[in-house]
Formats: sequence, C-alpha cells, structure tokens
Amino acid sequence: MSTKNIPQLDLSDFLSNDNNLRNKFVKSLGKAYADIGFVAVKNHGIPENTIDKLYQKLKAFFDLPLSVKQKYELEENGGQRGYTSFGKEHAKNSSVGDLKEFWHFGQEINENSRNEENYPQNIYVDEIPDFLDIGVEAYKSFEKTGFTILRALALHLGLDENYFNEFVKGGNSILRPIHYPPIENPQTNAVRAGEHEDINLITLLVGASADGLQVLNKNGEWISVTAVKDHIVVNVGDMLQRLTNGKLKSTTHRVINPECEKISESRYSVPFFLHPISSMKLNCLEECIDDKKNYGDITAGDYLTERLKELGVM
Repeated sequence: MSTKNIPQLDLSDFLSNDNNLRNKFVKSLGKAYADIGFVAVKNHGIPENTIDKLYQKLKAFFDLPLSVKQKYELEENGGQRGYTSFGKEHAKNSSVGDLKEFWHFGQEINENSRNEENYPQNIYVDEIPDFLDIGVEAYKSFEKTGFTILRALALHLGLDENYFNEFVKGGNSILRPIHYPPIENPQTNAVRAGEHEDINLITLLVGASADGLQVLNKNGEWISVTAVKDHIVVNVGDMLQRLTNGKLKSTTHRVINPECEKISESRYSVPFFLHPISSMKLNCLEECIDDKKNYGDITAGDYLTERLKELGVM
C-alpha cells in the first residue's frame, strides 16, 4: 500500500519562481481536493530530524505506566491539551470507543503573546522533560507548511493568496501524537479509528509506523493509503468543505485493525489539525455558490464545540 492511490504533488513547485509550476500545483491540488480530498506532498518543509525526534519522544511517553500518563489527563482542558486515555474518543455516529490513546499540543502561549482565544497552556511532562519542547518545535513546522498549502488553495478558489492568513495565524490548531496499542481481543467490534471526517480546515499527517489508513472514494470503495518516505498526506476537513459549499471534499476515512500477524504491534501516527481562530465565519464563500448554499452559517468556534461534543471528548 502506498500513496499511489492518491495524487502526489511537490510543494517546491508552488514555492518556486516559475509561474507555470506554481499554477500547475494550484490546479492539481484543487482537482485532488475536489475529487477525493486527499493528496500526498513531498518537499513539504517539515525537517526529518524534527519528525524523528517527535516519534522517539511520543513512544517514550506512551510506554509510561497508565497511572503516570493519567496525571496529564486534565478534565478542565476538555481534552484540548495533554493526555486522552484509551477508548475515550469515538467516531461521530458510534458509541464504541476507538482503540487509541493520544496527546495534544496546541498554540504555545507565553508572556509575550496574546491569548485572546483563552487557549489552555501546553502541559510539561516531568518524566520526559524535552517532550514539550520537541512537540512545540514540530507544531511550528507543521503550521508553517499548512499555511503554505492554504495559500495555494486560496488561489484555486479565486481568492487573494493571503486570504486565510488572518484567520489561521494564532488559530486553534492541534498536533496529536496517537498510539494504537496492540489489540488484545481479535474479536472486538471496535476499530483503531472509526470512519469519520476531520473537523478542521486541513489535516497534515506524517507517515504512520504501520498500515491501516483507508479513505472512501466517490465510488464508495475503501482505498488503503500509507505515506511513502519523504511525503506527508494532507486532507480537507469539514470546515473547509463548509466554507467552499462542498466544492472541496472532506473525505471519510478510518484506521482499520491489522491482520492477525500484526495484531500484537503498536501503531503510531502524528496528524496536525489546522484550525482557524474561533471567530472565523464558515459561511459559504460567494465564489463557491452556484445555485444554493449547502450549509448554514456558523463560526469555527461554535462548530468545533458542536463536533467535540459529538465525539465524546467535551
């Protein structure tokens, strides 16, 4: 399984001074997101060393005893920072918990930055002192790449290239290291991640440690996707689908359980969910309305709250 099942693009084409390459990237990205909602991107600008360090530290954290990890599961954060324990989150239309545990890094708030959104602070892990530093480093790299993808999408939509800047700078984005533990009961009805669509604008995912990711194409077929070396997978979320009146597709995807010979192995992945500030209006863009609006008006903050309640984490 590889990214051969989804379009592959080179982000350096968009960042070049060659207008033909830039325009080709914009056109190809828009087509991929209209057709399936997923694309694989190379030369994405997220340093390999940063990714390697993050995977090393997230494995160290998830290897800690449960009693230690639960020190960092703080209910007052509503699951937006720190640890979320195994099986707590479930897909929108399911009451069965997913077979995963995860950690959340968010915007780093300090004395020199404004906190108008009232974001909770990131959480320091006593047992792994550099976990937070490496997480914040990775967060900033993912965020920068995500901003670049949105610039290309703005051009595709006929907007100013910097249209999204004011909405995503300081946005409520989340970096989520995930651990899918070995499956103890092969007969379980639960899956590692039930079929769902992401809430946010776009999601950036570095290569997972094992197979399992599948996307649902327009023919109703599940397509297996595993990022190849030096690529990240970037997909459309529900917020961008709403904003574009459905022109760009938020594709259903899932993480299936492994075959029997791999059932005793852990799986790790690190998605970055790029969110705007809460006040951004997700009202359908005039440029994307042909006959009618397919979605009602709502702000990003209200929509996020609505969806988090559906997922059982708020």
